[in-house]
Amino acid sequence: MKKRVVITGLGVVAPNAVGIADFQAAIMEGKSGIKYYQELKELNFSCCIGGIPTVTDEMKLRYLSPLHLRNFSSNGIMYGCMSGVDAWRDAGLAFSEGEPLWDSGCIFGTGVSSVQKMADASTLIDQGKIRRLGSNTASQTMASGVSAYLNNIIGFGNQVTTNSSACTTGTESILMGYDRIVAGHAERVLVGSSSDDGKYIWGAFDAMKVMSYKHNDNPENGSRPMSGTASGFVPGSGGGAMVIESLESALARGANIYAEIMGGKVNSGGQRGGGTMTAPNPIAIQKCISGAIENANISKDDIDVINGHLTATIKDPEEVDNWAKVLGRKGADFPYIHSLKSMVGHCIGAAGSIESVAAVLGLYHDFVFPSINSGDLHPEIEKLVHRDRIPQTVIQNANTKVVAKASFGFGDVNCCIIYKKYETPMTKF
Repeated sequence: MKKRVVITGLGVVAPNAVGIADFQAAIMEGKSGIKYYQELKELNFSCCIGGIPTVTDEMKLRYLSPLHLRNFSSNGIMYGCMSGVDAWRDAGLAFSEGEPLWDSGCIFGTGVSSVQKMADASTLIDQGKIRRLGSNTASQTMASGVSAYLNNIIGFGNQVTTNSSACTTGTESILMGYDRIVAGHAERVLVGSSSDDGKYIWGAFDAMKVMSYKHNDNPENGSRPMSGTASGFVPGSGGGAMVIESLESALARGANIYAEIMGGKVNSGGQRGGGTMTAPNPIAIQKCISGAIENANISKDDIDVINGHLTATIKDPEEVDNWAKVLGRKGADFPYIHSLKSMVGHCIGAAGSIESVAAVLGLYHDFVFPSINSGDLHPEIEKLVHRDRIPQTVIQNANTKVVAKASFGFGDVNCCIIYKKYETPMTKF
């Protein structure tokens, strides 16, 4: 039998809330974190709305020292440090004060590291002011900056690395940590991902015309996954983190267990068969979902909730169709399906980890959060899913046991993870 892996710590920095308690309250309420930004309008962006977490200078000092924060301009690393440290503390684990934590590692992803810092550095370099770059430019702009900063704070002795697979990054990091524990290479791993925000990272997507431009006057209604009036995704940012560890380790130290990771699957469509740099190969998605179910050793009928990728683009109906084909379920028999992006936007590299935190909170506290702004279902989705399976308000006491979380990223890469309510030896579902 393979090792069982459980989740013992959670941390989140999201556009609609910072911290687990506030985030749980926000997603149960259906609270949007999407706002209008005048700067984007002045820069001729089509989409002038987005999701940026509210982080004060006082909050930053709880995680990084004044020395660290000198000339610090990487929001993505900051969000990663905040969510990662909170998850570590939530798990009841201590920071190293001497020897590294040999059995503990960190796999923390990002789509791109500190575009703002790169812009600042480029300006100084072009002006010939090399000495003004400061000593932390390299650590903020290297791809592994976020895991390196977390390592500095916590002191890991096991593998410390950063993965990057576009919008699949967050879910992939969790599955990478899971695989490492199952293989016996670590007892616990801090996993997650983070993403920068603002004009330099969002501009490229605006130029692609994939972001919504129709809701600049009513930003909270802008992110509309599965809706017939969806007009593109709304950009978001933040960080999400989990501490995952072997069940033996968690039980030995009396840790609180949020949920169990049953398994998952990562694959690619090879940018063939309909897959491109920006669109997924539907057969690959179906193989990813079915492979995750097989790896988790569950039945397709066991899935109670689908925490979808569902970005509010023209690909939403195709995603739902892929789920329907794999599960062989339609109408009222379809699992609950929802998208956190309706509240926080598409957090790009951080999306999978923030959304996984939301999925696990739903399992642990027995609720299904709403998918807001999707009341006017896309006609093709309405043919597959009964409206009641796409909740518009929170469903409490939902008695859900299994959640499938999927992410699909640029480059035609996919990841699906199966989370299950923790089952003790004395509990039978």
